[in-house]
Amino acid sequence: MSDDKPKPAGKKKQIQLQLPANLELNYANFALITHSRSEVVIDFAQVMPQMPRAQVKTRVVMSPLNAKLLLKALEGNLEKYEKNFSEIVIPEGRSLADELFRPFTSEDPEEEE
Repeated sequence: MSDDKPKPAGKKKQIQLQLPANLELNYANFALITHSRSEVVIDFAQVMPQMPRAQVKTRVVMSPLNAKLLLKALEGNLEKYEKNFSEIVIPEGRSLADELFRPFTSEDPEEEE
């Protein structure tokens, strides 16, 4: 007989995160997602009004499996957010990508003052 005891089902290993004191925070209001067979690449950028270029601040490269796990984690966190605060309303009309992640163009209507 072996002394190996089965691990309890459902017990997850906790990972302790260390945040460096000089960690740079980046705000992104634009994301470009591309992929190959083995990688998913997400470029996070800042688009400024009246500026024709977006400056990429962060590039994240991950496996397709990790990208899918990230998607599930985002869905779960957004569900919790909406339960605590309120539903996030997606503007109608254009596609979600157009509304949330498109660069500002001169054809966009002027903001009302």
